[in-house]
Amino acid sequence: MKAMVLAAGEGTRLRPFTLHTPKSMLPVSGHPTLEWILVWLRFHGIREIVVNLHHHAGAVMSYFGDGGPWGVQLTYSVEPVILGTAGGVKRMERFFCAPFVVVYGDVLTDLDLGQLIRFHRSQGDEPHATLSLYRVPNPQECGIVSVDAGHRVTRFVEKPSPDQTFSDLANAGVLIVDPPLLAHVPLDGFSDIATDLLPCLLRQGVPVYAQPIEKSVYLIDIGSPEKYERVQREWPTSLAARSMQGKN
Repeated sequence: MKAMVLAAGEGTRLRPFTLHTPKSMLPVSGHPTLEWILVWLRFHGIREIVVNLHHHAGAVMSYFGDGGPWGVQLTYSVEPVILGTAGGVKRMERFFCAPFVVVYGDVLTDLDLGQLIRFHRSQGDEPHATLSLYRVPNPQECGIVSVDAGHRVTRFVEKPSPDQTFSDLANAGVLIVDPPLLAHVPLDGFSDIATDLLPCLLRQGVPVYAQPIEKSVYLIDIGSPEKYERVQREWPTSLAARSMQGKN
């Protein structure tokens, strides 16, 4: 299986840290955030990885090169104009011929990715997507989800107003996508997974499944100064540290 890490964002909420440094290169426990993501993917057997870039892209490419020292093969997609999370994946559509993992580049987790992949495959051959979900104390700041007894997503709302809040289960930023679903993403222009692709799939009856992660799983996005400060205290987990030890 292949993966794509979404790392093109400018990290405006993390300024001034990101003025001259891409968010994916901000250090966490002595290593760039992206390095933790790459070793996590490799730990789960994923070695062919696309990373989309925009803000200070050269810093990422100079540090990681072809990915060899991390045991992975990296392909870069440098976007002169940011295409959004869905648009960035669409641009690299030719790279994917089988189900693939999409990881938001500001997410650090020790999620058992292999288990999520097995769950995705168990849902049958009809093209579909699978989300990982986690419980949040602030649903108005996230993309929240409702799921039926068959693990199928019935509703998705990005950053709902208080009167629209119907769940505390949120998109965790780790998902698996079957390539035919990219036909629902426009060829050109900006397109976002949360605000464009997922609502489109649900409107058209395309299966989207979801699996809540267990409480013992660590997952955080470092998109705000508060969370970036928090992750410095909490990371790495024991599993994340073990995956980094096998880097070489």
